[in-house]
Amino acid sequence: MPTRTARTAWNGGLNDGSGQVELSSSKVGTYDVSFPKRAADDANGATSPEELIAAAHSACYAMQFSAVLGEAGGTVEALDVKADVSLGPDSAGGFKLTGIVLTVNGEVSGIDEATFLKAADEAKATCPVSKALTGVDISLNATFEQ
Repeated sequence: MPTRTARTAWNGGLNDGSGQVELSSSKVGTYDVSFPKRAADDANGATSPEELIAAAHSACYAMQFSAVLGEAGGTVEALDVKADVSLGPDSAGGFKLTGIVLTVNGEVSGIDEATFLKAADEAKATCPVSKALTGVDISLNATFEQ
């Protein structure tokens, strides 16, 4: 499996500086980052480490969930996966990821709701990004649609 690369160029201090994160391997884009926009309710056109983690987690979970569903005999018609990643203060100082909520709505044929929910939990436990983020509380809301 290949290694993927992203790069950030940063200028200035934490509160007055800014940077650009480049998705180097895919070459799909370069995105602005800044701490004030990271901490604001409105990101105003800038991304953040939390948004990038959310993107990675939702994509990885969708892939893993589709694999687990297939192994369980299901046929995925559609999965809609959202990851909400929260940043907050760390009692040890600075900040930390305070939680991740995965929300998945799935339309899957060939299985029942109990099998779907079991597969959802298994995918959460076996998704490579979930494994990498074991220090963060990850919760799951799964909805089965027929």
